[in-house]
Amino acid sequence: MNKKIKWGLVTFIGLGLIGWGIYSQRPKLNEELEAADNSPAQQASNKKILNVNGKIIKPESMTDEITVIGTLLPDEEVDLSFETSGKIVEINFMEGSAVKKGQILAKVNDRQLQAELQRLQAQVKLAEDRVYRQQALLKRDAVSQEAYEQARTELATLNADIDIVKSNIALTELRAPFDGVIGLRNVSEGAYASPDVVVAKLTKISPLKIDFYVPERYANQIRPGTRLTFTVEGREENFRAEVYATESKVDIETRTFAVRALFPNRQGKQLLPGRFADVKIRMHDIPDAIAIPTEAIVPEMGVDKVYLYKNGKARAVTVRTGLRTESSIQILAGLNLGDTIITSGTLQLRTDLPVKLDTVE
Repeated sequence: MNKKIKWGLVTFIGLGLIGWGIYSQRPKLNEELEAADNSPAQQASNKKILNVNGKIIKPESMTDEITVIGTLLPDEEVDLSFETSGKIVEINFMEGSAVKKGQILAKVNDRQLQAELQRLQAQVKLAEDRVYRQQALLKRDAVSQEAYEQARTELATLNADIDIVKSNIALTELRAPFDGVIGLRNVSEGAYASPDVVVAKLTKISPLKIDFYVPERYANQIRPGTRLTFTVEGREENFRAEVYATESKVDIETRTFAVRALFPNRQGKQLLPGRFADVKIRMHDIPDAIAIPTEAIVPEMGVDKVYLYKNGKARAVTVRTGLRTESSIQILAGLNLGDTIITSGTLQLRTDLPVKLDTVE
């Protein structure tokens, strides 16, 4: 073997050994590089900064207000019917008109009763004279006490019969039981009336009642005298009413508490019964409350948490809540005036996550 070939083999073997050595050290170098990438400094630099919105806590005025749907009801309402049967001979009202208590609205035929009344009244004078004569004779011992008492009994019986006939005549008259507005009539003159026939409906619309239901947690706070406001569709003004009665218990099925208020409705047909009403009850005001947006609350395992902005990072704190409204919630403990809370991206937050405030209220 000449020198040139020998040196070539030596060179080839040496290069192979060097290559194998480098290859054997490669995993170790990779581990060292990965360890360098996972160092705390590198991890901190690799964390993504989350852009969020914030709110500085300031004292706010909160109002505990209930908003429910109610129904306007008449103060009184009744279906008008005769208490006796007979042919209707008079109708004395205009449909849709106001009537007064005691006003005769309709009448059925009472000619037979009137004739009976006249017959009995004609006998009264004779019976009274008989009693007078028997009394005078009794004073002279000309008649017995029994004869005198019999004459008095006959007069009393006659007067009782007259009262019965008058009562029957009264049953032929349909009178308004209270002031109100009478509706559409269902009968005409000449029709046969009976207690089952409704002549018309009488409604008292001044004042009006308002029936509504509130959640059970307000059952002890609403009582007679509680004031409220309500609106009806098509009317811009707010109407004022006052609670005058409440139910004796909470409804077991709906867990609500029935309340009834009274609205004067002094202008007659200002409002009509049967309409829906949007009822608002202002319970009480909290002048200097710590209130935050409801979206800032993060419920975790039955505990309410809020994320604060501290030195560029998010920090979770546990809070105790109070009054809730549609957009805000009162914080009773856990936050202080001047704290900056995070109001957006709350589902992505975790303690010590770097954050950047885009806007601050």
